[in-house]
Amino acid sequence: MPLAPMNESITLDQLTHDPYPIYRRLRAESPVTRVAAAGRTFLTKAHLTKAVKDDPVLFSSDDPNTPMKPAFRAHTLMRKDGTEHMAERKAIMPALSPKRIQADWDPLYESLADEYISRLPRGETVDLFTALCGPLAARILAHILGIPDATDEQMQRWSQRLIDGAGNYGWKAEPFAASESANDEMDALFDELRPVRAAENDGSAFSIMLNADDPIPMSQIYSNIKIAIGGGINEPRDALATAVYGLLDNPDQLAQVRAEDAWGKAFEEAIRWVAPIQISSRLVTEDTELGGFDIPKGDTVMTIQASACRDEELFENGEEFFVFRAKNPHQAFGNGPHHCAGAHVARRTVGKIILPLLFDRFPDMRMTHRDDVIWKGFAFRGPITLPVVLN
Repeated sequence: MPLAPMNESITLDQLTHDPYPIYRRLRAESPVTRVAAAGRTFLTKAHLTKAVKDDPVLFSSDDPNTPMKPAFRAHTLMRKDGTEHMAERKAIMPALSPKRIQADWDPLYESLADEYISRLPRGETVDLFTALCGPLAARILAHILGIPDATDEQMQRWSQRLIDGAGNYGWKAEPFAASESANDEMDALFDELRPVRAAENDGSAFSIMLNADDPIPMSQIYSNIKIAIGGGINEPRDALATAVYGLLDNPDQLAQVRAEDAWGKAFEEAIRWVAPIQISSRLVTEDTELGGFDIPKGDTVMTIQASACRDEELFENGEEFFVFRAKNPHQAFGNGPHHCAGAHVARRTVGKIILPLLFDRFPDMRMTHRDDVIWKGFAFRGPITLPVVLN
């Protein structure tokens, strides 16, 4: 079989600005394509992305060429497989389980959501991205992780610098310099809080990992917290912003969501329509075949879940936001061993608490204009502005 075709015209800037027309074309014409600018083989059909994620032996997360390692200054659990991955995942999962979320964290989530939404000025135009989506996601996560001493500004800055570095497929110097500075700040705070969290198990991720019967190495406890900061703010933040946009842009659907209390469905459709984590990389461990093309050992394939979530074979009118789909088998949380550890937190906070509360407080909220909303991101994507009038 031949190698997949090489595309030298697609640029990272194009993928950052508006990737969806490119993905739609690739799904139709060339679902397996080597993209020179990214140094990866793009997989844009849902059956291909799922097959790769479901086979961690043939398609390893341990990609030696990922920018994630310098960005996080660690070989994180996101880039590990098998028992090594599971050991670190199991170390943090007790803090993120549905049972703990419901029993221990729900009252806190509700209190924080009420506090942050109550601050919003009624009757005024505000940017929800900066006034609510980012800060509230940061505050909730800081408590879950056991680092409430970190300010909202710090949490958001650290997260952005980490994900900018992790998505730095052009290997530019500036994003790595910024992530280095963030790592220094995070390490200093973790060092300061470690004795406090070790002294008493308060149910936070930091405390649970420190007080485990057989704790993972301290370097990996720190990297686990950093992974959660990197992904645990932008995912709920961007999902919330996307859901608000989708509902305000489709008032008939918003009315039906209200009538049926279908906020959870609105959340699921938002992350299908614009997946907060758009792509993932996997290292090919043996010569194989995908979509009729040879994929050699040592190649790096990139699963484009942003594209898989709009695949015409699974979604009718997949380019459109429509809450009430008969089925929504999206891959926004991934699948296989690396299925998103924070999925339950995001579903609970955004879908069950924040969305209904926000629309209850501001029943006549409207966007200033849909063209005022700016979308950005290749590896991670969502609105970076969301100006609304709060009525």
